Amino acid sequence: MLSPMMLSDGSNQHWSLDFVSDALNNGRRFRVLTVVDDYTRECLTLVADTSLSSEQRGREFDRIGEHRGWPLMIVSDNGTEMTSYAILAWQEKQSVLWYYVAPGKPQQNRFVESFDGRFRDECLNEHLSRNLGHARSVINAWLADYNAVRPHTGLNGMTQEAPLNTPARHTTTHRPYLKTEGTFGAGSRRLGWDPQGRIPVFWPRLIKMKPCLNLGKP
Repeated sequence: MLSPMMLSDGSNQHWSLDFVSDALNNGRRFRVLTVVDDYTRECLTLVADTSLSSEQRGREFDRIGEHRGWPLMIVSDNGTEMTSYAILAWQEKQSVLWYYVAPGKPQQNRFVESFDGRFRDECLNEHLSRNLGHARSVINAWLADYNAVRPHTGLNGMTQEAPLNTPARHTTTHRPYLKTEGTFGAGSRRLGWDPQGRIPVFWPRLIKMKPCLNLGKP
């Protein structure tokens, strides 16, 4: 489903996804799926494997969602691994909107791109892993420190898991309205809502005219 990119103003509204590649001591390549909450900057998971199928990614998303609720939107690149039938079916089942960044525009996914650089510099480049199990152990230890121990200047010195006075998706009871500048032209006064009435959904012709929206409380 083609969706406009909206600004996150609370936890668990946007998840950003990406992949980071590395190699074991024996030269065998593996990849790490990174998932970040855009608002809190918390890393929700780091999944390391030699192959990450669409079904495996869907199961990982479900594991996160069962723990903290599903997001309003997921942001990723538009590679084939993110546009497969299994991923689209998962998105439809969970009623999660998906925003694909424009080709050659990684800055549109800046939160996870920034995290990826820190993860590589501080974890992957600092350790040589004997095997996949060792790599997972090192990655999980780094993740625990990143989320629960280390203070972050972007969060005013709090850790990623510090309580935030912002509601998660499943606690939202109101329909936010649009704060926009200018007009969309004829026929755009009445906008549609997604199936669960959580956020406004534009037709593609309107998405092109206003790709970035800011949500506010009524």
